[in-house]
Amino acid sequence: MLPRLSCLLLSLVAFHATAQEAPTREHFATPGHEAAYHDWHYTPVVKVGDMVIVSGIPAAGPGTYEEKVRRMFVALGKQLAQAGATYADVVELTTFHTGPTDPQSFQVEFARFAPIHHEFFPANYPAWSAVGTNALLAPDAVVEMRAVAMIGSGRAPKADIPKPKPRPATP
Repeated sequence: MLPRLSCLLLSLVAFHATAQEAPTREHFATPGHEAAYHDWHYTPVVKVGDMVIVSGIPAAGPGTYEEKVRRMFVALGKQLAQAGATYADVVELTTFHTGPTDPQSFQVEFARFAPIHHEFFPANYPAWSAVGTNALLAPDAVVEMRAVAMIGSGRAPKADIPKPKPRPATP
């Protein structure tokens, strides 16, 4: 009887501890973007425990390609801050590009995009997937970006990745 009672008590304690440790899910929208949640039924920023997921942010509006992309990165910073994260905490980016139609045009676009990306991620870069697409929801958007961050992960990052040897020039 005592072993069964002990097992039952241990099971109840384990269940109670697990139930208490379940992370809370919080939803955020920066001022002016509340309609995303109420009208479009998606959350611009979701925080689950220390993980922050930022929905797609379009590089749209007036200005040059570079101005649109820079505004998109600034908007990312505001959304991260709302959930308690920073650029340094970003562990993954996904970007969707409307301009490139082949690998060569992707390289041309990256020559414009990468310096702006580097302004916001100067070291300890997040994982990044770039996808070509022919349409985005926001009118005149040239890129859309989503991000995943882990709060606190940027405090002491480690990147022991050696620099590659220079490639020989091709004639």
